[in-house]
Amino acid sequence: MVLFGSFLPWVSTAIENVSGARGPGLWTFYVALLGLAGAVLPAALRRVAGVQAALMAVVCVVLPVWQLVHVLNLVGVGGWMPGPGLVFVFGGGVLAGVAAIRLLRPERDRVDQ
Repeated sequence: MVLFGSFLPWVSTAIENVSGARGPGLWTFYVALLGLAGAVLPAALRRVAGVQAALMAVVCVVLPVWQLVHVLNLVGVGGWMPGPGLVFVFGGGVLAGVAAIRLLRPERDRVDQ
């Protein structure tokens, strides 16, 4: 979700759509590649994958929220709306956070089904 959302429009206006690649979307793209690398690590490196997922979650949640607050401070609520890329990146960040919690939870607390 984050890989695709980084290049989709983050802010939609009547005049144009502002792509995430023109700003913080590049940072989320880079951290999504780090998350992808963590996803293919073997089970023995569970803690490392959990740390990578946690880092991805922080970046992919904080940057979209910062973007929303920044645009709200600049122009208020009129004339724009969040684009699909912003929603995708935020959602991917939340999912990465859930994955980080599951990866970093001790073995005895986990229930595998």
